Amino acid sequence: MTEFVLALVLGLLFALGTFLVLRRDVVRVVWGVSIISQAANVYLVTMGLLDGTVPVLEGHGEGAGAVTDPLVQALVLTAIVIGFGTTAFALVLTYRVYEEHGTIDLLELGGETDGN
Repeated sequence: MTEFVLALVLGLLFALGTFLVLRRDVVRVVWGVSIISQAANVYLVTMGLLDGTVPVLEGHGEGAGAVTDPLVQALVLTAIVIGFGTTAFALVLTYRVYEEHGTIDLLELGGETDGN
């Protein structure tokens, strides 16, 4: 049952991120990319099998039980920090585009018109 809930939540996060990436507003595109990257991080953590014990507290040797792999958690933590930094940078760039052009609509920035 837990795996089904996780799969459903991950599917919804990826769907929401894809929906936002396909919008015309630059800020929504940035948030969509951020949501997709965070959904990928959640996916990696769930695939890291969190059913073991803490590696620091578990003894080593033949009598040791199953431990959770700390490498996955460390890599995801690094990805979260880098993702926050790039999201902040993209939002600052979006603000500069708005200051220069007066819009954040992708079609207006590209020079296209509606055809009306």
